[in-house]
Amino acid sequence: MRTDSRVRLIRMLCGLFILTSFGFPQTPGDAFQRGNEYYRGGRFSDALNEYEKILNEGYESPELYFNVGNCYYRLGKTAPAILAYERANRLRPGDSDIAYNLKLVNLKTVDRIEPVPELFVFQWLRVISRLLPKDLTVNLFAASWLCLFLALALMYIVRRAAFTETLRWFALSGLTGIILIGGVWTLQAWVENAERDHSIVTAQVVTAKSSPDDQSVDAFVIHEGLKVRMGDSVGDWVRITLPDGKVGWIRSLQCERI
Repeated sequence: MRTDSRVRLIRMLCGLFILTSFGFPQTPGDAFQRGNEYYRGGRFSDALNEYEKILNEGYESPELYFNVGNCYYRLGKTAPAILAYERANRLRPGDSDIAYNLKLVNLKTVDRIEPVPELFVFQWLRVISRLLPKDLTVNLFAASWLCLFLALALMYIVRRAAFTETLRWFALSGLTGIILIGGVWTLQAWVENAERDHSIVTAQVVTAKSSPDDQSVDAFVIHEGLKVRMGDSVGDWVRITLPDGKVGWIRSLQCERI
């Protein structure tokens, strides 16, 4: 009897181990919280591993990239920190915490390049695109369509003079919302696509060439952490444009797209 009891106990313990190990899979939220705990405890490498597990599963969010940037910053890795903050900024433009940390880590970069002044028209377009969060823009655009559709449908069904004038105002409001919110949504998409053409130099020192050829003339030298605009590609070469307008070719492995 004692032997059977021990066998049953061992089987039960093994079953509990299997259930806890495989029956309840860890969610991205669990990994995120565990990463936060590691970060608060000063275990930045362990925290980074947890955050990157989430990214490898295809999840992304401003908070996640922000925390990844914090880990890289604490570990003294400038280029990956800038890349993570830039990705967080792409998902949530205008966030003051992201902007502050991005400005802080950029102080560690070597290159100090004055950008070409942007036309005021494009500056205003960027400002307008940041008036609303993207998720809110999508919801308001859908609500405007719904308002217009319901107003027109009720005008067709009810056909009473007492309600017609009110329904016309609802229809006009919906149409106005579609035009204005749709314009903001279009600008947001334009800004997002423009940012996707940018990349961060990840190699410590890069000598850009005047053409996609190792034997061509050196164009300029740049360092890790610099944000550049990507252009055409030839083989494993990519054409980049610096903030001041200079153009050169570098290996695609020497930079990473935001």
